[in-house]
Amino acid sequence: MVAHRFGGAWTERKLSALRDYLAQYQKIFTTNPNARKLKTIYVDAFAGTGDRDTGEDLRQGLLFGYDDETQGYQEGSVKVALSLSQSFHQYVFIDNKAKHANALHNLVNSEFPNLANRCTIEKSDANIWLQEWCRTQNWRDQRAVAFLDPYGMDVEWGTIVAIANTKAIDLWVLFPLGIGPSRVLPNQEIPESKWADRLTKLFGTDEWKSQFYRENGHVDLLGNKHDSITRIAGVDEILAFFLKRLNLVFERIVERPMILRNSKQSPMYALCFAAGNPRGAPTAVRIASHLVQD
Repeated sequence: MVAHRFGGAWTERKLSALRDYLAQYQKIFTTNPNARKLKTIYVDAFAGTGDRDTGEDLRQGLLFGYDDETQGYQEGSVKVALSLSQSFHQYVFIDNKAKHANALHNLVNSEFPNLANRCTIEKSDANIWLQEWCRTQNWRDQRAVAFLDPYGMDVEWGTIVAIANTKAIDLWVLFPLGIGPSRVLPNQEIPESKWADRLTKLFGTDEWKSQFYRENGHVDLLGNKHDSITRIAGVDEILAFFLKRLNLVFERIVERPMILRNSKQSPMYALCFAAGNPRGAPTAVRIASHLVQD
């Protein structure tokens, strides 16, 4: 089996919130007479291998700022979803690595053979696949929960908009709060080239430049004008900007997401939730808000 090395105590908080939400979601769709008529789908993008080895290698420790995290072999989001007492009608797992897709096939066939005919495993770019899938599905008679769990700034805003436009999908997305934008924004200049493009794809606009930076100008004693740039956005401002963007396209969002910190208490991710269906949004956000409370 291919070990998926990633995570620590903060990952357990993320998975616990996801597990409890999916259980509540399926309870509604199996007990409510009207909801019971709808097909339910769980979508896990960036699914990895389905399992998770929480031991960290040196590269990850340096990148994410932690080491000596809890070690052990524990279930990931795929196993969380497949282990629910009330199953979804369909599961979609997406990963662009062949070895991960193969591991997912092996996991489903060996540990969840009774659900194998409900599982679709896509070896694809998650952004491309999800955007097309959202556009081409009939959302009148089905609902879904999508879990976007990237390694960094891999989720594109176009994907989030495609999910929101269905008016039928509840979204859990791990926003790279401390390991994404905060890491690539210089203090004295606006990033250009590939990092600027990546940030614009992440937020769906280049307005982050005016939100995260301030232009300064002063005149010296000789009357010469000097211009400079100063970064004014920390992690709180970056998250607030993303949530504002999220609120523009979804029916409702959780205003205070779960902040996931490493063993040194540095913020790494924000676990954000957005509800797409107008009728179900109030209930969905109420449940999710409770689950992400510290």
